Amino acid sequence: MDNGNHTEVPADANEHCPGTESEDAGKADACAGCPNQEASASAPKGPDPDLVAIAERMATVKHKILVLSGKGGVGKSTFSAQLSFALADMDFQVGLLDIDICGPSIPKMLGLEGQEIHQSNLGWSPVYIDSIGVMSIGFMLPDPNDAVIWRGPRKNGIIKQFLKDVYWGELDFLVVDAPPGTSDEHISIVQFLKETGIDGAIIVTTPQQVSLIDVRKEISFCKKVGIPVLGVVENMSGLTQPVTDFKYLKRAENGEEPEDVTEWVMGVLKEKAPELLGLVARSEVFDSSGGGAARMCVEMGVPFLGKVPLDPRLCKAAEEGKSCFGQDECGVSAAALSVIIKKLLKNNVMG
Repeated sequence: MDNGNHTEVPADANEHCPGTESEDAGKADACAGCPNQEASASAPKGPDPDLVAIAERMATVKHKILVLSGKGGVGKSTFSAQLSFALADMDFQVGLLDIDICGPSIPKMLGLEGQEIHQSNLGWSPVYIDSIGVMSIGFMLPDPNDAVIWRGPRKNGIIKQFLKDVYWGELDFLVVDAPPGTSDEHISIVQFLKETGIDGAIIVTTPQQVSLIDVRKEISFCKKVGIPVLGVVENMSGLTQPVTDFKYLKRAENGEEPEDVTEWVMGVLKEKAPELLGLVARSEVFDSSGGGAARMCVEMGVPFLGKVPLDPRLCKAAEEGKSCFGQDECGVSAAALSVIIKKLLKNNVMG
C-alpha cells in the first residue's frame, strides 16, 4: 500500500527520520547509518506539498479535537467513541479518525468490525454509523488479529494519507483518537494539522499516580508544540454500579471457593429493606489519595473537565459498539460523560 509520504520520508528510512525536506535531513542522530543519508543531506529543501492538500481537505472541518493519554489502558478510545456518539446525538456532523496504528480499537467500539474502506473520485470514503464517519487502519487489515509492524515513517505516511485522501465532507467535529505517549504519531498529526487549526487536546487519565506521571508528560508535549489543553478527564474514577448488579459471596475457609449467596442477599433486601435496592454502590479501585487528576490540573495550570466512574455497563456498551447515551442501563456513566461534554462545548470549543 502506498504510504502517501514518498516525497518526504524514504520507504527504507530509519525510525524517527526527520524527512528529506527538513533542515536536519542527513544530519540528525536518527540519520546515522541510513542508506539515504547522503542523498537527503544534499536534497533541495522546501515546504511539503502534501500540506496544501491536507489544508484543502480540512477546510470543510470546523473543529479538530485530539484525544490523548500518557498511558495505555486508561479508556481513551472509549472516551473518543462516546464523545463522538454524544456529539452526533446533538445533531453535529462528526468524523472519528483512529491514528493508533498498532492498536486500532475504534472499529470495535463503533460496532464496525469487518467493514472496508471504499474509494471514489473524491478519495477514500469513511465508514459510517449514523452521522459519524470513521477512519482507521483496522478497516484495512485482512485479519483483525494481524499485527501492524511498521516503523515510524510508514506510520506517519498512513496518517498523512488519512488526512489528505479521505473525503470527510462537511464536518462540525473531527475527533482524533491517538495512541498513548508522545511519539511519531503525535508529532505527525500536529505537524500535518497545525496550520489548519487544532482546537486543542482532551487528555484522559486514571486517578493513580502511575498514570498521572505520564499525563504530566502529555501536557508538557502539548505546551511545547502549541496545542491548547481543553481539559483532563479522570476516567475509571471509582467503581460505580447498582446494588442489584453485584454478586455477593460468603468467604470460605481452608482455601475453598467462596459460596455465592447473591440470591439469599437479594431476598433479604427485598423483604427487610426494599428501599436499598434502588441505591448505587461506589468503591475506590485506584489509589487517589494524592488528589487525582483534579489536583494535578491545578498544579499544571490546565482545566479539569470531570470524573467518569468505572462502570461495567459502559464497558459493555464499548464492547458491543454502542452508545451509552439514551439507555437507562448506562445512567451512571452517561450522566458523568454528558456533564463533561457540555462543559467542553461551553468553555472551550463552542465558547
